[in-house]
Amino acid sequence: MSTLIFLDTCIVIDFINGKLDLSKDIIDNSCINSIVDMEIVVGAKNKRELHTINKKLNSFKKVKIDQDILTLARELLAKYALSHNMSIYDAIIASTCLIYDLPLWTYNKKDFRYIEDLVLI
Repeated sequence: MSTLIFLDTCIVIDFINGKLDLSKDIIDNSCINSIVDMEIVVGAKNKRELHTINKKLNSFKKVKIDQDILTLARELLAKYALSHNMSIYDAIIASTCLIYDLPLWTYNKKDFRYIEDLVLI
């Protein structure tokens, strides 16, 4: 595998909970941003679980969110928040993928399928 893949929060949750087994190759070629990281961390029930979550999150490459991503996210929200109920989190995830030219692996394709040029896995 040579192309980096962006993992949506739902995929990372299943990985952390043991419902999805990711090969080393997939882990090595996957990335998340701080939005996905924070969505996962906020779900920790206690310090022990938080420690486990942090350990697994550290397996993934992190891509930075910069002003270009936030500007595009704002544009996506203006275009899709009312018509498709797009959330701020999904807008930042989608814009991260678009700016870095990354495919998005998600179970929630309905949340993203209307975004032009966004490749969904």
